[in-house]
Amino acid sequence: MATALQHPEVGSGSGFVSEEARRQIEQARAVRERQKQALHLQRGNILSQNTSNPARRAALVAALAQIDGEIQAIN
Repeated sequence: MATALQHPEVGSGSGFVSEEARRQIEQARAVRERQKQALHLQRGNILSQNTSNPARRAALVAALAQIDGEIQAIN
Protein backbone atom coordinates (compact mmCIF):
# COMPACT_ATOMS: atom_id res chain seq x y z
CA MET A 1 0.00 0.00 0.00
CA ALA A 2 1.31 3.44 -0.87
CA THR A 3 2.10 5.69 2.07
CA ALA A 4 1.80 8.94 0.18
CA LEU A 5 -0.95 10.52 -1.86
CA GLN A 6 -0.57 13.08 -4.59
CA HIS A 7 -1.69 16.13 -2.66
CA PRO A 8 0.67 19.06 -2.40
CA GLU A 9 2.02 19.70 1.06
CA VAL A 10 3.01 23.21 1.98
CA GLY A 11 6.75 23.44 2.30
CA SER A 12 7.37 19.96 0.94
CA GLY A 13 9.78 19.49 -1.91
CA SER A 14 8.35 16.12 -2.97
CA GLY A 15 4.76 17.29 -3.58
CA PHE A 16 3.29 14.35 -1.64
CA VAL A 17 1.36 14.19 1.61
CA SER A 18 1.60 11.13 3.80
CA GLU A 19 -1.52 9.17 4.60
CA GLU A 20 -1.24 10.27 8.24
CA ALA A 21 -0.95 13.94 7.28
CA ARG A 22 -3.96 13.64 4.98
CA ARG A 23 -5.95 12.02 7.79
CA GLN A 24 -5.00 14.81 10.20
CA ILE A 25 -5.99 17.46 7.66
CA GLU A 26 -9.35 15.76 7.14
CA GLN A 27 -9.94 15.48 10.90
CA ALA A 28 -9.18 19.18 11.37
CA ARG A 29 -11.59 20.04 8.55
CA ALA A 30 -14.31 17.89 10.12
CA VAL A 31 -13.80 19.58 13.51
CA ARG A 32 -14.11 23.03 11.91
CA GLU A 33 -17.30 21.97 10.10
CA ARG A 34 -18.84 20.69 13.36
CA GLN A 35 -17.92 23.92 15.12
CA LYS A 36 -19.49 25.97 12.34
CA GLN A 37 -22.66 23.85 12.49
CA ALA A 38 -22.93 24.34 16.25
CA LEU A 39 -22.40 28.09 15.92
CA HIS A 40 -25.03 28.34 13.19
CA LEU A 41 -27.49 26.46 15.42
CA GLN A 42 -26.76 28.86 18.29
CA ARG A 43 -27.19 31.80 15.94
CA GLY A 44 -30.55 30.48 14.75
CA ASN A 45 -31.66 29.98 18.35
CA ILE A 46 -30.78 33.58 19.22
CA LEU A 47 -32.54 34.93 16.13
CA SER A 48 -35.70 32.98 17.00
CA GLN A 49 -36.00 34.57 20.44
CA ASN A 50 -38.43 37.46 20.74
CA THR A 51 -38.23 39.80 23.67
CA SER A 52 -39.42 43.26 24.54
CA ASN A 53 -37.01 43.55 27.48
CA PRO A 54 -34.26 45.99 26.41
CA ALA A 55 -31.61 44.38 28.63
CA ARG A 56 -32.38 40.92 27.28
CA ARG A 57 -32.40 42.24 23.71
CA ALA A 58 -28.98 43.84 24.26
CA ALA A 59 -27.64 40.55 25.61
CA LEU A 60 -28.98 38.71 22.55
CA VAL A 61 -27.41 41.25 20.19
CA ALA A 62 -24.07 40.90 21.99
CA ALA A 63 -24.28 37.10 21.84
CA LEU A 64 -25.12 37.26 18.14
CA ALA A 65 -22.11 39.51 17.48
CA GLN A 66 -19.84 37.11 19.37
CA ILE A 67 -21.13 34.09 17.44
CA ASP A 68 -20.76 35.92 14.13
CA GLY A 69 -17.16 36.74 15.06
CA GLU A 70 -16.44 33.11 15.89
CA ILE A 71 -17.93 31.98 12.57
CA GLN A 72 -15.74 34.49 10.73
CA ALA A 73 -12.68 33.27 12.64
CA ILE A 74 -13.34 29.69 11.55
CA ASN A 75 -13.74 30.68 7.89
